[in-house]
Amino acid sequence: MSHPFDHLTPDLMLDALDGVGFLTDGRLLALNSFENRVYQIGQEEGPPVIVKFYRPQRWSDEQILEEHRFSLFLVERDLPVVAPLQRDGRTLFEHGGFRFAIFPRAGGHAPELANDAHLEQLGRTLARWHACGNDRPYRQRPTLDVITDIEKAAAQLTEEVVDLNYRGQYRDLTATLVARLRTHLAGRDFPLLNVHGDCHSGNILWREYGEIGGGPHFVDLDDSVRAPAMQDLWMLLSGEQEEQRHQLQVVARGYELFLPFPWDQSVLIEPLRIRRMICHDAWLAQRWDDPAFPPAFPWFDSPRYWQDRVTTMTEQVQRLS
Repeated sequence: MSHPFDHLTPDLMLDALDGVGFLTDGRLLALNSFENRVYQIGQEEGPPVIVKFYRPQRWSDEQILEEHRFSLFLVERDLPVVAPLQRDGRTLFEHGGFRFAIFPRAGGHAPELANDAHLEQLGRTLARWHACGNDRPYRQRPTLDVITDIEKAAAQLTEEVVDLNYRGQYRDLTATLVARLRTHLAGRDFPLLNVHGDCHSGNILWREYGEIGGGPHFVDLDDSVRAPAMQDLWMLLSGEQEEQRHQLQVVARGYELFLPFPWDQSVLIEPLRIRRMICHDAWLAQRWDDPAFPPAFPWFDSPRYWQDRVTTMTEQVQRLS
């Protein structure tokens, strides 16, 4: 079966970059990305650049450009965001049926989420980001809706994907989760802003202080949406409940130097975790015809995986009791 990225050949990529004035030297290095295709490409003069070839038919041009404009707006306000490079005032290009954007190469390593100094700095930086998050509110990109997103993803999974031995249990558990979430969030209305949307440690490059631009640098705003501030904050938490409480307090300590910490949004942490789990499974199912996915996620279509998912969701129901 043919897949759109089958036609994204090395020659096409090099021609695309040459065509907008970045003269390549033929060096290509594939980077870890599944939704899009991302490569480091060498230039004849100057450092290599990072080129993102967008998955066809996922975002409209207007949605991509809105995210680009917001990235550049954050950079103008001295936020450490790796924004797209401009050529003749443009940030989005097209060649051979593929849209692409070009980014400077940025060094660094993942932040240490067990390190209080890193967490506090992340809190400070995200507060500055969130202070800008309503200055240019998205009009084209989606708005996160916990319950609607879960219902849509769960419906797709139970109809087409979940192993038949666990499909009934999965359907019942998701229905129970949605009912509990409606009760859990009833009467609550949280302010929305432009968030990173996928603010896990893999999308943060940390540079040690003493280096140029020390601290966190945020990359890949491909999932940036309108959402409550907690969507960016909860992904910095890991470990047991006591560890997560400590981590949240440390993040808040940094955050509160610039903005009041949204403690009232703590009730969103488990709902957002559930949403991510179910929507991630739906995403894998939607992309399963992409040849890059089955080798990378071989466990996804196994009965054992769905047995484990049922167990995890049972635990989530108990947490919301």
